[in-house]
Amino acid sequence: MMEVGNVILSDDIKDEFFVCDLASCKGACCVEGDLGAPLTEEELDIIDAAQQHVLSYLSPAGRKEVENQGAYILDEEGDYSTPTINNKECAYSIYDKRGILKCGIEQAYLDKKIDFKKPLSCHLYPIRISSYAKFDAVNYDQWHICKSACSNGKALGVPVYKFLKEPLIRKYGVDWYSELTTIIEEDE
Repeated sequence: MMEVGNVILSDDIKDEFFVCDLASCKGACCVEGDLGAPLTEEELDIIDAAQQHVLSYLSPAGRKEVENQGAYILDEEGDYSTPTINNKECAYSIYDKRGILKCGIEQAYLDKKIDFKKPLSCHLYPIRISSYAKFDAVNYDQWHICKSACSNGKALGVPVYKFLKEPLIRKYGVDWYSELTTIIEEDE
């Protein structure tokens, strides 16, 4: 385990390798699982405000689910997530010409329609964060659907924390990430 500020991280984020391989997995993380993408309470207003720009990117089925369920849902455990289509893919997911699932929110961001890239939980995947009163626990979520990403990361020599540099900085800041890399490099 490593500790950076009030964040405790599993060693897996430095020891395991990961680089998404969308050609192989086709964006399976947007389909698999019990719910849509986890959302923070801070993201709810942002998601609401982005709707007018994001809806035009979604599939008809995705638009229908957002209109029926709302921009996000509250589950039985009191957590927020994106709505899904038939309890499968995220309502915000879109298929590209190659049949790969991408994020409609992110596409609106790339087209400069909004300034919110995508839910932080998606941006940080395969890391999952559990927040407690005094600290965050950061863990690497090993999932069979990401087997090709693990192989790809290993072949390229990219550990999880380096693959996730941008979203980790988005979450905790540049100074925090710099401290994390220093701790990891001193440990090697």
